[in-house]
Amino acid sequence: MAPGDLNVRTTTSVLAMLAALCIGTAPAMARDYEAGKQKAESCKACHGEAGKEPVTPETPRLAGQHYDYLVHALQAYKKGTRDNALMSPMARPLSEDDIRDMAWYFARQKGLQTKY
Repeated sequence: MAPGDLNVRTTTSVLAMLAALCIGTAPAMARDYEAGKQKAESCKACHGEAGKEPVTPETPRLAGQHYDYLVHALQAYKKGTRDNALMSPMARPLSEDDIRDMAWYFARQKGLQTKY
């Protein structure tokens, strides 16, 4: 076996493992958009339609936020490690699936656009 053959085999093996890892995590990331949309109906009162038009300047825009950030924030409100008089009671009854579906829905909305 030539020295270069080992490098090609090693590189091919590493790439195959990385591809398998990426493919294996895709179903775990995929969430139910329509379920998230339904579950997010109650969010309209403060965050506006599809999380795009908050009713006050203090209310965050949810549309276009990062999925992981939204999951983390809702989990923190649910656990009580992040406290807000309005959000904490809203998040407490949410299941993990509810949180992930809603985060998936809001993350898929068109977010803020800035001009440079």
